[in-house]
Amino acid sequence: MNIDKVLQSVFGFQEFRTGQREIIEDILHKKHVLAVLPTGTGKSLCYQLPGYIINQPVLIISPLLSLMEDQVQQLKANGEKRVVALNSFLSEGEKRRALEKIESYRFIYASPEILQNGKVVQALKRANIGLFVVDEAHCISQWGHDFRLDYLRLGDVWEQVGQPTALALTATATKEVIADIIHYLNLNHVTKHIYSVDRPNIAISVKRVTEIEEKKQSVLEYVRTFEGPGIIYCSSRSWAESLSLFLKTNHHARVEYYHGGMEQSQRLLVQQQFINNQLDIICCTSAFGMGVNKENIRFVIHFHPSSQLEAYLQEIGRAGRDGKDSIAVLLYHESDDGLASSLMEMELPSPGVIRHVLLTIKGYENVHDIKSFEHHIRNMMGIDETHWRFIRYYLQKEQILTDEGFNRHFDVEMMMKEIVQATNERFRDKSKKYEALKQFVSATSCRRERLLAYFDDELVDRPTNCCDCCGIEFEDYHSKNNDSLKKWVFHDWEKELALILRQSE
Repeated sequence: MNIDKVLQSVFGFQEFRTGQREIIEDILHKKHVLAVLPTGTGKSLCYQLPGYIINQPVLIISPLLSLMEDQVQQLKANGEKRVVALNSFLSEGEKRRALEKIESYRFIYASPEILQNGKVVQALKRANIGLFVVDEAHCISQWGHDFRLDYLRLGDVWEQVGQPTALALTATATKEVIADIIHYLNLNHVTKHIYSVDRPNIAISVKRVTEIEEKKQSVLEYVRTFEGPGIIYCSSRSWAESLSLFLKTNHHARVEYYHGGMEQSQRLLVQQQFINNQLDIICCTSAFGMGVNKENIRFVIHFHPSSQLEAYLQEIGRAGRDGKDSIAVLLYHESDDGLASSLMEMELPSPGVIRHVLLTIKGYENVHDIKSFEHHIRNMMGIDETHWRFIRYYLQKEQILTDEGFNRHFDVEMMMKEIVQATNERFRDKSKKYEALKQFVSATSCRRERLLAYFDDELVDRPTNCCDCCGIEFEDYHSKNNDSLKKWVFHDWEKELALILRQSE
């Protein structure tokens, strides 16, 4: 089947974007591919189009449940019925039924965590997977900005399901990250498609402020003057909520907040309202943005800096996916450094939490009931899910935790030492990443050059509006039609969600 015809008949596009054709052709020739494509350049097409040609299921491993669900819904909206997402959103009954007919699906999305389940892997083995896709593949690498320990096991999963053609996709990868991806996926003879991470249509600016109130006033001025829609990134849930309220009170903008602590229905509602132009501004944590299919975002503001340059590049890349001029502004205050350090510490389990979990395993009676144990530590003991995943990886590595249950015959002090050492190393890695971001913030020469150099890339053509060090005409990003925004009145979550769902039918 001709790929150009599939592109037009199935996806409605007349031509491929940069890199897509070459990647797809290599996949169809059964070559393993590692592709680095800038955010917003259509990475999903690189595996979705082959799915209509190879006549075998495509397995896509995705790190975020929201991203996975978004892509499933987009495929269904385009008429694709043979798609399923294997993740924690499924009930046991739904998961069982999906696995029973797994070979009937064209696209199978799965979280890396669910692929640690032997029954799931056996079902996938039966399905005769034709293409094994690792989305956001930088998560495999200890140098990646969103390192996920469960990703380290994907090489074993790939071998168990028959070593099908593999595609690793990411928008941010240094040489070290690329080497890690290939190594941990156990791939040989990989064809690399590495494209520049530069997004020349996005102007880059950093503004230093002397107090937090100046930050808030700067944001207020930007949202009053910049052409929307826009995203404002905050480092915490509380800041996302308070900044949203501040903008509503002082600007009467169509603005809402978004973070991982909200109910799923609320997150879905806010996301759909933003996509459908019922909201102009989202104040959010890093939980928002990945996979959001909205091309006309005109500005991204970082109220707090990202934790590292990889995350920063991903987040500003939400802007200007339509190729039109957009702007990214990072606001920096000295107190951000202490906040960043605290957040890095909070992402990792403390020695007290580690010891508590290990001692609980030692005394746990139902050693064969892993689900009950996980429910116990998360709901009864209040252990953060991210912390549990970190500890669980080392328990599995030392065969203390297996599919059959727990082996309680282990030395608590030795395991303590191993896991604490791992957390300390991870914290040092995170700190180095943040230092690189601080150097970017402190730059006095071209920020774009510095950003590209971090990713072993170089600036070829300097755009007119490059960065604040080179000079930006901020008026180019000012709104031309502030008075044309439609008035939107919020009712309640249930009514608004019902309206959104009716519109998408």
